[in-house]
Amino acid sequence: MANPLGPPVDDWTPPALPSGPIGPGRYAALEPLDAERHAALLYRAWDGVDALWDYMPVGPFGSAAQYHRWVRQAEADPATRFFAIRDLETGQTAGVASYLRMDPANGSIEVGNICFGPVLQRTRAATEAMVLMMQWAFEAGYRRYEWKCNALNRPSRAAAQRLGFSYEGTFRQHMVVKGLNRDTAWFSVIDREWPALKQAYDVWLSPTNFTDGGRQIESLSDLTRLVRAQDDPTLE
Repeated sequence: MANPLGPPVDDWTPPALPSGPIGPGRYAALEPLDAERHAALLYRAWDGVDALWDYMPVGPFGSAAQYHRWVRQAEADPATRFFAIRDLETGQTAGVASYLRMDPANGSIEVGNICFGPVLQRTRAATEAMVLMMQWAFEAGYRRYEWKCNALNRPSRAAAQRLGFSYEGTFRQHMVVKGLNRDTAWFSVIDREWPALKQAYDVWLSPTNFTDGGRQIESLSDLTRLVRAQDDPTLE
C-alpha cells in the first residue's frame, strides 16, 4: 500500500518579498519604517509606557536618540520589513509592525514586532492595519500567514484569535529573550480561509457597524468565530 502524500500544489508561483507602502485603508496607512520620518513620532507615542516592551525582543528605550538608532538598524535588516502605522482619522503615527520569517519558496510569512502606542490601541485603525498586512500577503500569493507570541502574553493571544487565527500549539522553551525563558504560542491563517475572513473584516470595518459614538454593533470576535466554525463545528 502506498504511503499517503499531501495534495499537489498546482497553479501556484512563489510570491515576491514585500516592499513599498501598504494600503491605505479607510482608517489606517502603513509606510515602510524610516528613521528620519517616523522615529521621533513613534518615540513620542510610547514614551514613558515601558510596559509596551515587556514581551518585545527590544526596548524599552531610554531616549529618542536610542530609539532612532534602533529604527535605523531595523530598516537595514534584510530578514524583516517594518512598517509605521498611521491612524488616518487622527493623523497620528503611533504604531509599528513587521513581516518576518519571510519564506516565499514555501509561501509562508509571519506578522510580528507589533507595538501600538496607547492612542492607537483598541482603534479601528489598529485592527485595519493588521487586516491590510494580511490582505497584502494573501493577494501576493502567500499560502500561510503566521502570528507568534510569548505564551504568557494574553493580549497578543486574544488579538490573534479575535482576528480569526487558529491556535496551533505552544513551543516550550522556544527562546531566551532578555535573559528569560519564552514559551511561544503559534497561530496561523491559511489561504483558503482568507476569503471568508476578508468578508468578516469588511463587515466589521464598515462605517455602518459603528454607532455615531464609535461603538461597534457586531464584534469582530463573533464574526471570525463563525468563519472558524465552518471548518471546525465544535467551535459553535
